[in-house]
Amino acid sequence: MNKLQTLMQQYQKAVERLEEALNEEKNDLVRDATIKRFEFSFDLAWKLLKARLEEEKGIVCHSPKGCFREAYTAGILDYDNYWLDITDLRNKTARIYDQQLAEEVYAALPKVLEYFKKLLRS
Repeated sequence: MNKLQTLMQQYQKAVERLEEALNEEKNDLVRDATIKRFEFSFDLAWKLLKARLEEEKGIVCHSPKGCFREAYTAGILDYDNYWLDITDLRNKTARIYDQQLAEEVYAALPKVLEYFKKLLRS
């Protein structure tokens, strides 16, 4: 199994686990665990795109936003600024110190999940 296939399997499992967490009844513990699963899923999403761009298109990118932009240009993803918003959301999770920010991130995750599923189908 090559790197791209391995990343795809890991990403698919991470997205399934994120969806599983979102289906749980919300409390502080579930919210925090769901945000952690989002982080894993996001990190795998951009690394999957990075590997796919390199393998299929010969394009090298070094950051999440750079990879999403290259994926638009290469036709792997339809242009949609929400991918960049998801990146900003992930950056916020590194600094969650208060309930309000955690709630903001958690509230966005159902829409994020739909985008992660789109990437699985692309």
